Order: sequence, then structure tokens, then C-alpha cells
Amino acid sequence: MLFLVAALMLLGVVLGTVAHAPLDLTVVAAVAIAAWLGVFALRERHARRRGPSH
Repeated sequence: MLFLVAALMLLGVVLGTVAHAPLDLTVVAAVAIAAWLGVFALRERHARRRGPSH
């Protein structure tokens, strides 16, 4: 998952979208995306442990 975030940031730099944004904004956006992916992964793991709800 962290690899995905790093790959997307690298893609953004290569394409020039992140290159024109301030570094602080880029870091804040990367942390926000990583946190969102972390929460999503934890929710998915928790849902799989409980099993199907049907």
C-alpha cells in the first residue's frame, strides 16, 4: 500500500502536476492519502475477520 502511494507521487512528479505545487502541500496531500488508505485497509481487515454479515 505504501508502495502505491509512492508510485502515485512519483507519477505525479514525472507528469508535472506535483512539481508545480509547494513541497508542503505535496507532503500534506501524501500524508492524507496514506492515512485514508490505512483506514481503508484496517476497515477491510476488520470486516474480513468478522466474516459475512448474511
